[in-house]
Amino acid sequence: QVQLVESGGGLVQAGGSLRLSCAAFGSIFSINTMGWYRQAPGKQRELVATSTSAGSTNYADSVKGRFTISRDNAKKTAYLQMNSLKPEDTAVYYCNADLSTAWGRPPRPYWGQGTQVTVSS
Repeated sequence: QVQLVESGGGLVQAGGSLRLSCAAFGSIFSINTMGWYRQAPGKQRELVATSTSAGSTNYADSVKGRFTISRDNAKKTAYLQMNSLKPEDTAVYYCNADLSTAWGRPPRPYWGQGTQVTVSS
């Protein structure tokens, strides 16, 4: 059983900062890409940022220069530092991890339960 547990969401004023965390628990052999996605009301889930096990990162254009993804592989944890937050960043943020649970078993995606981020104007 694998669980991704997110924390760090909340209410913040525009221009403020939040830091999200996502910790992976359970029987995990290896983790490839970890990432953050978000879904605003009435909209589709969209990619925010990803980080590979080798350290490569990718960001949505809308968050470049404001958000930073990082990870601690030893702790099986990913972080999303969000600065200069805007009301349009308001969404439920979901952690995603592409991981394998055993030697020889192909990796597959797992999702966290989501954490609400609300940015007031």
